Amino acid sequence: MKFLDRAKIYLRSGHGGAGAVSFRREKFIEYGGPDGGDGGRGGDVWVEAMANLNTLIDYRYQQHFKAQNGIPGMGRNRSGPAGEDVVLRVPVGTQIFDEDEETLLADLTEAGQRLRLLKGGDGGFGNSHFKSSVNRAPRQFGKGWPGEERWVWLRLKLIADAGLVGLPNAGKSTFLAAVSAAKPKIADYPFTTLAPQLGVVAVHDREFVLADIPGLIEGAAEGAGLGHRFLGHVERCGVLLHLIDATVDDPVESWQIIREELDAYGGGLVDKPELIALNKIDALTPEDLAEKREALADATGAEVFALSGATGQGVRAVLDRMLSTIDEARAEDAPAAPFQP
Repeated sequence: MKFLDRAKIYLRSGHGGAGAVSFRREKFIEYGGPDGGDGGRGGDVWVEAMANLNTLIDYRYQQHFKAQNGIPGMGRNRSGPAGEDVVLRVPVGTQIFDEDEETLLADLTEAGQRLRLLKGGDGGFGNSHFKSSVNRAPRQFGKGWPGEERWVWLRLKLIADAGLVGLPNAGKSTFLAAVSAAKPKIADYPFTTLAPQLGVVAVHDREFVLADIPGLIEGAAEGAGLGHRFLGHVERCGVLLHLIDATVDDPVESWQIIREELDAYGGGLVDKPELIALNKIDALTPEDLAEKREALADATGAEVFALSGATGQGVRAVLDRMLSTIDEARAEDAPAAPFQP
């Protein structure tokens, strides 16, 4: 299934049905009177987060969604049925923005979360509603209220506990395949990964979700390579694992390029907990590894892990640290317990 994380769609709720103008005429009934029923209300537009979806591809080929209009009222005081609602089913993590792409209307972060985006118009009154002591045969009726309409943007931000960042060919896909059951495309050329990939990692009878996004290059903020388009998928992560190719001449420069792009993107990514790891250490001699690891530690002021996604060397230590960092980040984000006297 093709991955799609942005879509612009048109929404319209149903118009209310018109009320009826009708008069009671029955055999053996001496006096008639107005008996026009009310119109039905128009259908609403709802959005619901579904756990079994991970793309917005359904909204690429259909961009217009209109709820059913209310049915007009009928004689004998019969009200018209309400119009059927429209329910947009989206993946968990979908954000809904107004047409200006800045005003956030909804953020669906839990499966089953449901929200009404547009309310259907109310139905109009039938002529029986206007009956009074001085107006015994009213012919007035309500036409029904119009529904609402608007264009909205759907943006998907995958829900993951940890995210992988790095330059192309840093070994992110190999790492994801090594620690989870995910099967990302792996090849020896840049930009093998063209869409975010998710994998579930098991550590000490615990599990967390790891997201791999396409590699960044210098100038991504200006649109170079695939740009910053997919960085939104790691905004919700508790920790970022920054993988650096240990075979490059200057790993410090590789680290600085990614940090500058994270800073240019914003969204608080540069302030998230970051684990730094040299990947592909199976291709280095111990002396070269020690030299590059020391240089990177001096530049970053942080612990530098060494691992090989291909052989599994050093992977367990990184996963243990990722899990503990995720727990710490989630504990900080958790709401404080209510005060109890």
